[in-house]
Amino acid sequence: MPPTQLPATVDTRPRTVVLLQWVGMGDLVWHVPYFRRVAQTSFGDQVSLIASPTVFARQLVGHEAWVREIIDFDRHPRRHEGRQGRHRGVLGLFRMGVELREQQFDRIVLFTNYTNRSLVALAAKIPERLGYGTTWLQRRLLSHGPWIQRYTGPAVGAYEDATMFAMANGWCDAPIVPSLVVRPEALARVQERVQRLPRPMHALCIGSSEPYKQWGTENFAVLAAELARAGHGVLLIAGPAEREMAQAILQHVEPALRSSILDATDGSVADTVAAMSLVRTCLGNDTGGVQIAAAVGTPTWVILGPRPRLEHDPQKLHMLTAPRLCDIRPADVARIALAQAA
Repeated sequence: MPPTQLPATVDTRPRTVVLLQWVGMGDLVWHVPYFRRVAQTSFGDQVSLIASPTVFARQLVGHEAWVREIIDFDRHPRRHEGRQGRHRGVLGLFRMGVELREQQFDRIVLFTNYTNRSLVALAAKIPERLGYGTTWLQRRLLSHGPWIQRYTGPAVGAYEDATMFAMANGWCDAPIVPSLVVRPEALARVQERVQRLPRPMHALCIGSSEPYKQWGTENFAVLAAELARAGHGVLLIAGPAEREMAQAILQHVEPALRSSILDATDGSVADTVAAMSLVRTCLGNDTGGVQIAAAVGTPTWVILGPRPRLEHDPQKLHMLTAPRLCDIRPADVARIALAQAA
């Protein structure tokens, strides 16, 4: 007699969507380890991810197995786009909810302190609505706890709140250091592009979302020259908006050293992730690039100045602080990079 076939196990876990409140690439990097844990408790070991297009979620994590799909939350377009976001304002929040309704999610996990994001969940008619619950009104709009208290310590709060929320819900029992998976095709592309550069290589993250985070063209030019003079390769990492700055840095460097420095502001975000995995150190402004570098395991120094510290990766992410950002000298940063390379 043929063996009796056992019925296939039915996956009864909830179809889940997670929502990221913040709009920067670094913000997404901080939340990735907890999104992965939520996926482990969800249908098919996957979640859908609602995120602003400004975090470049498709390029950062769209290839990872835990991601079912990326859903754009078009609330805060980039400044240079000069347009109103589709999901801006209260009506935009309801519009987002209506768009989600047809997917019939069982659960939404809101990584946010903002009460108004719960309106999205209500409009989408999602029965299980989990969130931080740091205000009484947010708790009224969520389906149940546990709640957390908003972080008020000395570090940047976004990662700390996400950690407390994940622990309170049993998705982890301790903070998880963020990590990213490099796309193989991007790695091959970047390896070919940097072949001509001397080794070891260093990445300088020259971009900045805000002027007060910007260390400046002259400082980066002096740092790049010091590293090139030591026989090392340098990658200038940023987005297309910083291309002029990258070219200005190259012009500040003496011509004999310029062949050791590569303007990499024209690559994709996936290329940036790959590039960060190839360098010996990363040094730069407090921007998404330094978070990406640490997440792929590269020793990273953030030129931070007097601002709140980043404490999510004490092994790979180091702070360069001073009473003023301009007090951090290129020669001191170069010594750190050269010592690490040695």
